[in-house]
Amino acid sequence: MLVCLLVLPKGILIITEVILAVVLVWVLSFFRDPDRTPPPDKNLLLAPADGTIRDIQIVDENNFAGGKALRIGIFLSIFDVHINRSPCNVKVEKILYKKGKYEDARNPQAGTVNESNDLWLIRTDEPKDKLIVRQISGRVARRIVCQVSHGQNLTGGQKFGMIKFGSRTELYLPARENVKCLVKITDKVKAGLSPLVRYE
Repeated sequence: MLVCLLVLPKGILIITEVILAVVLVWVLSFFRDPDRTPPPDKNLLLAPADGTIRDIQIVDENNFAGGKALRIGIFLSIFDVHINRSPCNVKVEKILYKKGKYEDARNPQAGTVNESNDLWLIRTDEPKDKLIVRQISGRVARRIVCQVSHGQNLTGGQKFGMIKFGSRTELYLPARENVKCLVKITDKVKAGLSPLVRYE
């Protein structure tokens, strides 16, 4: 192999080295884990992931939230930080993994057909709402990492896992009059920093 590389033209060797360097920088960038200090306001629900708001919908969520729920979908490109963080102070009620497809994570339907991992959470501050954070694989992402367990308490902004490469993360909460959505579609958000919702 070494002999083959030595006989390659110098231009091809340089191009190959540049490509490998770019890939290395991108991989190191993908796994970055910046320090973040969440805002102290306990009436806020923070973004559970970095990325772009792709959809904001009222949906039926009878499994845990118990009725109509506000769903906020965040698409994570391959260039976003992929660490997932808790939206507020919560207790982990249940973790539910589901096998599935690897469709484009920009599609709102990805949450129902793709491989996913649900964290069923209960706020430890008032109101003690039931929340769901759903980690969803995408066309490129093929591994969901969740590093928490049933019964564990998380503080707002605390890291709990990641989805490797392009993916999607959704936040579900009960749809009520005192819930104000603070973001709109195409907004860029950062996990543990950007407020998605305020309780009024």
